[in-house]
Amino acid sequence: MAQDDGRDEHAARDAFERELTTDLKDTTPDRPRGWPLHTRILLGLAVGVVAGLAVNGALGGDHPAVNWLVHHVTEPVGTLFLRALLMIVVPLIASSLIVGVAGIGDIRKLGRVGLRSFAYCFGISAVSVLIGLTLANTIRPGERIRPETAEMLKARYGADAEKRVAAAAGERKAAPESPLMQVVKTIVPANPLYAVAATETPQMLQLMFVALVIGVAVTLLPEATGAPLLRFLEAAYAVSAKIVDLIMQVAPFAVACLLFNNVARFGLDLLAALSWFVLTVLLGLAIHMFGVYSISLATLSRIPPLEFFRRVKTVMLTAFSTSSSNATLPTALRVSEENLGVPRQINSFVLTVGATANQNGTALYEGVTVLFLAQLAGVDLTLGQQLMVVYMAILGGIGTAGVPSGSIPFIILVLATVGVNPALIAIVLGVDRILDMCRTTLNVVGDLTAATYVARSEGYELLKPNA
Repeated sequence: MAQDDGRDEHAARDAFERELTTDLKDTTPDRPRGWPLHTRILLGLAVGVVAGLAVNGALGGDHPAVNWLVHHVTEPVGTLFLRALLMIVVPLIASSLIVGVAGIGDIRKLGRVGLRSFAYCFGISAVSVLIGLTLANTIRPGERIRPETAEMLKARYGADAEKRVAAAAGERKAAPESPLMQVVKTIVPANPLYAVAATETPQMLQLMFVALVIGVAVTLLPEATGAPLLRFLEAAYAVSAKIVDLIMQVAPFAVACLLFNNVARFGLDLLAALSWFVLTVLLGLAIHMFGVYSISLATLSRIPPLEFFRRVKTVMLTAFSTSSSNATLPTALRVSEENLGVPRQINSFVLTVGATANQNGTALYEGVTVLFLAQLAGVDLTLGQQLMVVYMAILGGIGTAGVPSGSIPFIILVLATVGVNPALIAIVLGVDRILDMCRTTLNVVGDLTAATYVARSEGYELLKPNA
């Protein structure tokens, strides 16, 4: 009898262990299957380029069969992808910008720390965009193609700009206004809902202005009053970011189709211009990383730049490998405190806000990308339009998600705003991953330089000997 009881107890224990093991298997997340997204996008890039070159070489860009395939198959697939991204841009940018500004606006609690952080981030972002625009205007990567290819691109993608210029000229002729009045009406909407929903392309400057005003107003309210709105906006941002993630899952197919459209029509010239674009972006990022940051470290933080880069190499490698400022934040917090000597109370504010709001590399990349694609389309942006790009890129650094490819929806909307066909974004999507890794590294290092500047200005000792 005792033996039977022992066997029953043993069998019960085995059954419990099997049930527990089954439960653990059910609750343990599966390992990611298949290739990562950036690898699939690169594969889509290769498929689109190879297929486009083959068709262009065999039939030519103007063959009726090529036009039929583009018009009825590949172009609709690419347009579906672009419109899906445009669909989610308004809630994504608005929610992210308001939450980001609300975080920066904690100036009442942190006093000088918040004010200095905001001023540093804004100033450094402005410098980064100006570097990008200067290089894009000097190197002009979008014009390094044959004249006949340039004319074909202008005929294909320049129509949007001509329509916008004609419409704007008609408005000015009907109601001539002073330049200052035009700036006021361009930035400040009389009806925010109209600015977002009146046309197919939202009025981005007006949307950003409204988001900035709301973000500042939230910080001036008691915490209990503003908290429900911020929780709602944080949830809206999370949902919007997840939708972007879902849309990006079809990016490999869309990239293949959109690149096929362009390469089949325009051949190798387009790829040569793309290589110049990549070099322009990398040159701008290098100048900002080792030039602007080094000057900032030596003059504002008063620490040796080489020693700084040596101590933060772990953060740089993490940012480069993850392409995410948010994912790198825990490493940045630890390294900044232990290796650089920045106190925790400053780190917790500057680095946390910076992961969303201090996107120097992203701002530079957005400026170069817009000018490059405008040059490809034969759209000559005026000084005023380029200054608009500077403004939007700086604010876009606050409103861009700190996740891989988070700037793509924003760039699409800026292109539409300045009159460039958003379909051209497909040309840079294939190389976006490697550039994303590089600009994320610049973003995170920029957060660390901001933290050292604020800490030094508050009188803290940096670069402790035992680090």
